Amino acid sequence: MDKKNKNFDQELLDSSLRPKKLREFFGQKKILENLVISLNAALERKEALDHILLYGPPGLGKTTLGHIIASEMGVNIRITSGPAIERAGDLASILTNLEPNDILFIDEVHRLSKVVEETLYPAMEDFALDIVLGKGPSARTVRLDLPRFTIIGATTKAGMLSSPMRDRFGIIHRLGFYTSKELEQVVKRSSKILNVSLDHDSADEIARRSRGTPRIANRLLKRVRDYAQVKNQGKIDQSIVRGALAMLEIDELGLDESDRRILIAIIEKHGGGPVGLETIAATIHEDLDTICDIYEPFLMQLGFLKRTPRGRKATKKAYQHLGVPYPQQRSQQEPLI
Repeated sequence: MDKKNKNFDQELLDSSLRPKKLREFFGQKKILENLVISLNAALERKEALDHILLYGPPGLGKTTLGHIIASEMGVNIRITSGPAIERAGDLASILTNLEPNDILFIDEVHRLSKVVEETLYPAMEDFALDIVLGKGPSARTVRLDLPRFTIIGATTKAGMLSSPMRDRFGIIHRLGFYTSKELEQVVKRSSKILNVSLDHDSADEIARRSRGTPRIANRLLKRVRDYAQVKNQGKIDQSIVRGALAMLEIDELGLDESDRRILIAIIEKHGGGPVGLETIAATIHEDLDTICDIYEPFLMQLGFLKRTPRGRKATKKAYQHLGVPYPQQRSQQEPLI
Protein backbone atom coordinates (compact mmCIF):
# COMPACT_ATOMS: atom_id res chain seq x y z
CA MET A 1 0.00 0.00 0.00
CA ASP A 2 1.52 3.35 -0.99
CA LYS A 3 1.77 6.40 1.27
CA LYS A 4 -1.16 8.19 -0.41
CA ASN A 5 -3.52 5.27 0.22
CA LYS A 6 -2.32 4.97 3.84
CA ASN A 7 -3.11 8.64 4.48
CA PHE A 8 -6.52 8.24 2.86
CA ASP A 9 -7.28 5.19 5.01
CA GLN A 10 -6.26 7.09 8.15
CA GLU A 11 -8.59 9.97 7.22
CA LEU A 12 -11.44 7.48 6.77
CA LEU A 13 -10.64 5.93 10.16
CA ASP A 14 -10.63 9.32 11.90
CA SER A 15 -13.89 10.40 10.29
CA SER A 16 -15.52 7.07 11.10
CA LEU A 17 -15.18 7.77 14.83
CA ARG A 18 -17.39 10.85 14.52
CA PRO A 19 -20.99 10.29 15.67
CA LYS A 20 -23.48 10.58 12.82
CA LYS A 21 -26.65 11.15 14.87
CA LEU A 22 -27.56 13.12 17.99
CA ARG A 23 -28.29 9.88 19.88
CA GLU A 24 -24.67 8.79 19.31
CA PHE A 25 -23.25 12.05 20.68
CA PHE A 26 -22.33 11.83 24.38
CA GLY A 27 -21.96 14.86 26.64
CA GLN A 28 -23.09 18.49 26.21
CA LYS A 29 -26.55 17.46 27.45
CA LYS A 30 -28.06 20.96 27.68
CA ILE A 31 -26.82 21.90 24.21
CA LEU A 32 -28.29 18.74 22.71
CA GLU A 33 -31.66 19.39 24.37
CA ASN A 34 -31.77 22.87 22.86
CA LEU A 35 -30.65 21.65 19.44
CA VAL A 36 -33.36 18.98 19.37
CA ILE A 37 -36.00 21.69 19.89
CA SER A 38 -34.49 23.92 17.17
CA LEU A 39 -34.11 21.02 14.70
CA ASN A 40 -37.63 19.67 15.19
CA ALA A 41 -39.16 23.15 14.89
CA ALA A 42 -37.26 23.86 11.65
CA LEU A 43 -38.19 20.46 10.19
CA GLU A 44 -41.89 20.95 11.00
CA ARG A 45 -41.88 24.38 9.35
CA LYS A 46 -39.71 23.05 6.48
CA GLU A 47 -37.38 26.00 6.95
CA ALA A 48 -33.65 26.49 7.27
CA LEU A 49 -32.25 26.54 10.78
CA ASP A 50 -31.28 29.85 12.31
CA HIS A 51 -27.55 30.60 12.13
CA ILE A 52 -25.59 28.79 14.85
CA LEU A 53 -22.40 29.77 16.69
CA LEU A 54 -20.49 27.02 18.53
CA TYR A 55 -17.52 28.02 20.64
CA GLY A 56 -15.22 26.44 23.18
CA PRO A 57 -11.80 24.77 23.49
CA PRO A 58 -10.58 22.59 20.60
CA GLY A 59 -11.52 18.92 20.36
CA LEU A 60 -14.93 19.12 22.05
CA GLY A 61 -17.08 18.34 19.00
CA LYS A 62 -17.92 21.58 17.20
CA THR A 63 -17.26 20.16 13.73
CA THR A 64 -18.93 16.88 14.67
CA LEU A 65 -22.06 18.73 15.77
CA GLY A 66 -22.07 20.57 12.45
CA HIS A 67 -22.12 17.26 10.55
CA ILE A 68 -24.78 15.83 12.87
CA ILE A 69 -27.05 18.87 12.41
CA ALA A 70 -26.78 18.52 8.62
CA SER A 71 -27.52 14.79 8.87
CA GLU A 72 -30.55 15.32 11.14
CA MET A 73 -31.89 18.06 8.83
CA GLY A 74 -31.29 15.89 5.74
CA VAL A 75 -29.35 18.63 3.94
CA ASN A 76 -25.88 19.08 2.46
CA ILE A 77 -23.03 20.65 4.44
CA ARG A 78 -20.17 22.66 2.93
CA ILE A 79 -17.04 22.89 5.08
CA THR A 80 -14.62 25.82 4.96
CA SER A 81 -12.63 28.01 7.35
CA GLY A 82 -12.18 31.71 8.01
CA PRO A 83 -8.63 31.95 6.61
CA ALA A 84 -9.62 30.02 3.46
CA ILE A 85 -12.14 32.71 2.39
CA GLU A 86 -9.67 35.39 1.34
CA ARG A 87 -11.90 37.60 -0.84
CA ALA A 88 -15.55 38.52 -1.15
CA GLY A 89 -15.56 36.70 -4.50
CA ASP A 90 -14.62 33.44 -2.74
CA LEU A 91 -17.59 33.85 -0.42
CA ALA A 92 -19.93 34.65 -3.33
CA SER A 93 -18.81 31.49 -5.15
CA ILE A 94 -19.59 29.34 -2.09
CA LEU A 95 -22.95 30.92 -1.26
CA THR A 96 -24.33 30.88 -4.81
CA ASN A 97 -23.70 27.12 -5.02
CA LEU A 98 -25.75 26.29 -1.92
CA GLU A 99 -29.13 24.58 -2.22
CA PRO A 100 -32.17 25.65 -0.12
CA ASN A 101 -31.71 24.84 3.62
CA ASP A 102 -28.06 23.78 3.10
CA ILE A 103 -25.48 24.39 5.81
CA LEU A 104 -22.23 26.30 5.44
CA PHE A 105 -19.84 25.37 8.25
CA ILE A 106 -17.13 27.99 8.84
CA ASP A 107 -14.36 26.84 11.16
CA GLU A 108 -12.26 29.54 12.86
CA VAL A 109 -14.98 32.03 11.97
CA HIS A 110 -13.20 34.70 14.05
CA ARG A 111 -10.47 34.77 11.40
CA LEU A 112 -12.69 36.04 8.58
CA SER A 113 -11.29 39.21 7.03
CA LYS A 114 -13.19 42.44 7.60
CA VAL A 115 -14.20 42.74 3.94
CA VAL A 116 -15.54 39.17 3.82
CA GLU A 117 -17.32 39.61 7.15
CA GLU A 118 -19.14 42.73 5.96
CA THR A 119 -20.11 40.96 2.73
CA LEU A 120 -21.56 38.17 4.84
CA TYR A 121 -23.89 40.44 6.86
CA PRO A 122 -26.64 40.89 4.19
CA ALA A 123 -26.27 37.22 3.23
CA MET A 124 -27.02 36.15 6.82
CA GLU A 125 -29.85 38.64 7.39
CA ASP A 126 -31.53 39.12 4.01
CA PHE A 127 -30.22 36.08 2.08
CA ALA A 128 -28.89 38.38 -0.59
CA LEU A 129 -25.43 39.23 -1.85
CA ASP A 130 -24.39 42.66 -3.10
CA ILE A 131 -21.82 42.40 -5.90
CA VAL A 132 -19.98 45.45 -7.27
CA LEU A 133 -19.46 45.32 -11.04
CA GLY A 134 -16.88 47.54 -12.69
CA LYS A 135 -14.68 50.26 -11.22
CA GLY A 136 -14.75 53.99 -10.83
CA PRO A 137 -17.76 56.14 -11.84
CA SER A 138 -19.23 53.37 -13.98
CA ALA A 139 -19.30 50.87 -11.10
CA ARG A 140 -22.70 49.52 -10.18
CA THR A 141 -24.07 47.18 -7.51
CA VAL A 142 -26.04 44.06 -8.35
CA ARG A 143 -28.02 42.21 -5.68
CA LEU A 144 -28.11 38.42 -6.02
CA ASP A 145 -30.86 36.54 -4.20
CA LEU A 146 -29.66 33.48 -2.30
CA PRO A 147 -31.57 30.40 -1.15
CA ARG A 148 -32.28 30.35 2.59
CA PHE A 149 -29.36 28.60 4.23
CA THR A 150 -27.75 28.15 7.64
CA ILE A 151 -24.27 29.22 8.69
CA ILE A 152 -22.68 27.28 11.53
CA GLY A 153 -19.69 29.20 12.84
CA ALA A 154 -17.13 27.46 15.05
CA THR A 155 -14.42 29.20 17.05
CA THR A 156 -12.14 28.71 20.01
CA LYS A 157 -12.02 32.48 20.53
CA ALA A 158 -15.53 33.89 20.71
CA GLY A 159 -14.17 37.11 22.22
CA MET A 160 -12.41 37.90 18.93
CA LEU A 161 -15.72 37.97 17.02
CA SER A 162 -17.01 41.46 16.32
CA SER A 163 -20.32 42.38 17.97
CA PRO A 164 -22.19 42.79 14.61
CA MET A 165 -21.05 39.31 13.57
CA ARG A 166 -21.91 37.66 16.88
CA ASP A 167 -25.35 39.30 16.98
CA ARG A 168 -26.30 37.73 13.64
CA PHE A 169 -26.19 34.23 15.09
CA GLY A 170 -29.61 33.32 16.45
CA ILE A 171 -28.39 30.21 18.31
CA ILE A 172 -25.23 30.43 20.41
CA HIS A 173 -23.81 27.51 22.40
CA ARG A 174 -20.63 27.16 24.43
CA LEU A 175 -19.15 23.65 24.56
CA GLY A 176 -17.56 22.74 27.90
CA PHE A 177 -15.16 20.01 28.98
CA TYR A 178 -16.60 16.50 29.37
CA THR A 179 -16.89 14.49 32.59
CA SER A 180 -15.01 11.20 32.99
CA LYS A 181 -18.31 9.28 32.71
CA GLU A 182 -19.14 10.99 29.41
CA LEU A 183 -15.67 10.31 28.05
CA GLU A 184 -15.94 6.69 29.13
CA GLN A 185 -19.01 6.39 26.89
CA VAL A 186 -17.05 8.02 24.03
CA VAL A 187 -14.14 5.59 24.50
CA LYS A 188 -16.41 2.52 24.63
CA ARG A 189 -18.21 3.60 21.45
CA SER A 190 -14.91 4.22 19.63
CA SER A 191 -13.48 0.89 20.82
CA LYS A 192 -16.38 -0.96 19.17
CA ILE A 193 -15.80 0.90 15.89
CA LEU A 194 -12.06 0.11 16.05
CA ASN A 195 -12.85 -3.52 17.00
CA VAL A 196 -10.93 -3.19 20.27
CA SER A 197 -11.99 -5.17 23.35
CA LEU A 198 -12.05 -2.81 26.33
CA ASP A 199 -13.24 -3.53 29.88
CA HIS A 200 -14.75 -0.96 32.25
CA ASP A 201 -11.53 -0.27 34.19
CA SER A 202 -9.50 0.27 31.01
CA ALA A 203 -12.09 2.62 29.52
CA ASP A 204 -12.27 4.54 32.81
CA GLU A 205 -8.46 4.86 32.94
CA ILE A 206 -8.33 6.36 29.44
CA ALA A 207 -11.29 8.66 30.15
CA ARG A 208 -9.77 10.07 33.35
CA ARG A 209 -6.55 10.99 31.55
CA SER A 210 -8.17 12.59 28.48
CA ARG A 211 -8.30 16.21 29.74
CA GLY A 212 -12.09 16.32 29.36
CA THR A 213 -11.71 16.19 25.57
CA PRO A 214 -13.15 13.49 23.23
CA ARG A 215 -10.49 14.08 20.56
CA ILE A 216 -7.76 13.30 23.09
CA ALA A 217 -9.69 10.28 24.39
CA ASN A 218 -9.85 8.80 20.87
CA ARG A 219 -6.17 9.55 20.28
CA LEU A 220 -5.15 7.83 23.51
CA LEU A 221 -7.35 4.84 22.68
CA LYS A 222 -5.49 4.37 19.38
CA ARG A 223 -2.10 4.60 21.11
CA VAL A 224 -3.20 2.06 23.74
CA ARG A 225 -4.35 -0.24 20.95
CA ASP A 226 -0.91 0.01 19.29
CA TYR A 227 0.89 -0.62 22.59
CA ALA A 228 -1.29 -3.67 23.38
CA GLN A 229 -0.76 -5.11 19.90
CA VAL A 230 3.04 -5.01 20.31
CA LYS A 231 3.34 -5.77 24.03
CA ASN A 232 0.38 -8.04 24.84
CA GLN A 233 -0.89 -9.64 21.60
CA GLY A 234 -3.65 -7.03 21.31
CA LYS A 235 -5.18 -7.77 24.72
CA ILE A 236 -6.01 -4.63 26.73
CA ASP A 237 -6.38 -4.44 30.50
CA GLN A 238 -5.81 -1.67 33.03
CA SER A 239 -2.11 -2.45 33.45
CA ILE A 240 -1.57 -2.25 29.68
CA VAL A 241 -3.40 1.10 29.56
CA ARG A 242 -1.21 2.42 32.39
CA GLY A 243 1.92 1.17 30.66
CA ALA A 244 0.97 2.82 27.37
CA LEU A 245 0.12 6.15 29.00
CA ALA A 246 3.30 6.05 31.12
CA MET A 247 5.29 5.65 27.89
CA LEU A 248 3.46 8.74 26.54
CA GLU A 249 4.33 10.57 29.81
CA ILE A 250 0.67 11.22 30.61
CA ASP A 251 0.03 11.12 34.36
CA GLU A 252 -3.08 10.09 36.30
CA LEU A 253 -4.73 13.52 35.87
CA GLY A 254 -4.00 13.76 32.15
CA LEU A 255 -1.05 16.17 32.41
CA ASP A 256 1.58 15.63 29.73
CA GLU A 257 5.19 16.76 29.49
CA SER A 258 4.25 20.25 28.24
CA ASP A 259 1.82 20.84 31.15
CA ARG A 260 4.51 19.89 33.64
CA ARG A 261 7.10 22.07 31.88
CA ILE A 262 4.81 25.08 32.26
CA LEU A 263 4.23 24.45 35.96
CA ILE A 264 7.89 23.65 36.67
CA ALA A 265 9.00 26.79 34.80
CA ILE A 266 6.67 28.94 36.94
CA ILE A 267 7.70 27.23 40.20
CA GLU A 268 11.43 26.74 39.74
CA LYS A 269 12.44 29.63 37.49
CA HIS A 270 9.98 32.30 38.58
CA GLY A 271 9.38 31.52 42.25
CA GLY A 272 5.85 30.25 41.68
CA GLY A 273 4.76 33.49 40.01
CA PRO A 274 3.17 35.79 39.24
CA VAL A 275 4.82 35.74 35.84
CA GLY A 276 3.68 37.00 32.45
CA LEU A 277 2.46 34.63 29.75
CA GLU A 278 5.07 35.84 27.25
CA THR A 279 7.81 35.09 29.78
CA ILE A 280 6.46 31.57 30.29
CA ALA A 281 6.34 31.01 26.51
CA ALA A 282 9.92 32.21 26.12
CA THR A 283 11.10 30.07 29.05
CA ILE A 284 9.74 26.78 27.69
CA HIS A 285 10.12 27.69 23.97
CA GLU A 286 6.40 27.24 23.28
CA ASP A 287 4.00 29.27 21.15
CA LEU A 288 1.96 31.83 23.09
CA ASP A 289 -1.37 30.90 21.47
CA THR A 290 -0.74 27.19 22.13
CA ILE A 291 -0.30 27.87 25.85
CA CYS A 292 -3.43 30.08 25.92
CA ASP A 293 -5.68 27.73 23.93
CA ILE A 294 -4.44 24.23 24.79
CA TYR A 295 -2.66 24.10 28.13
CA GLU A 296 -3.84 27.00 30.28
CA PRO A 297 -7.61 26.23 30.29
CA PHE A 298 -7.01 22.67 31.52
CA LEU A 299 -4.48 23.70 34.19
CA MET A 300 -6.90 26.34 35.45
CA GLN A 301 -9.76 23.83 35.47
CA LEU A 302 -7.67 21.54 37.69
CA GLY A 303 -6.87 24.47 39.98
CA PHE A 304 -3.14 24.27 39.27
CA LEU A 305 -2.85 27.71 37.68
CA LYS A 306 -4.26 31.05 38.73
CA ARG A 307 -4.60 34.25 36.69
CA THR A 308 -3.80 37.48 38.52
CA PRO A 309 -3.45 41.09 37.31
CA ARG A 310 0.33 40.65 37.50
CA GLY A 311 0.51 37.31 35.71
CA ARG A 312 0.13 33.56 36.23
CA LYS A 313 0.72 31.84 39.58
CA ALA A 314 1.14 28.16 40.42
CA THR A 315 -1.24 27.10 43.20
CA LYS A 316 -0.56 24.91 46.22
CA LYS A 317 -2.28 22.00 44.43
CA ALA A 318 0.28 22.27 41.60
CA TYR A 319 3.16 22.04 44.09
CA GLN A 320 1.57 19.00 45.72
CA HIS A 321 0.94 17.23 42.42
CA LEU A 322 4.54 17.74 41.29
CA GLY A 323 5.89 16.73 44.70
CA VAL A 324 7.55 20.10 45.25
CA PRO A 325 7.55 21.54 48.82
CA TYR A 326 5.23 24.53 49.10
CA PRO A 327 7.14 27.56 50.46
CA GLN A 328 6.10 28.35 54.04
CA GLN A 329 6.39 32.09 53.43
CA ARG A 330 4.02 31.88 50.43
CA SER A 331 1.56 29.83 52.51
CA GLN A 332 1.40 32.60 55.12
CA GLN A 333 0.86 35.24 52.43
CA GLU A 334 -1.97 33.35 50.68
CA PRO A 335 -5.31 35.12 51.32
CA LEU A 336 -8.17 33.06 52.71
CA ILE A 337 -10.84 32.20 50.13
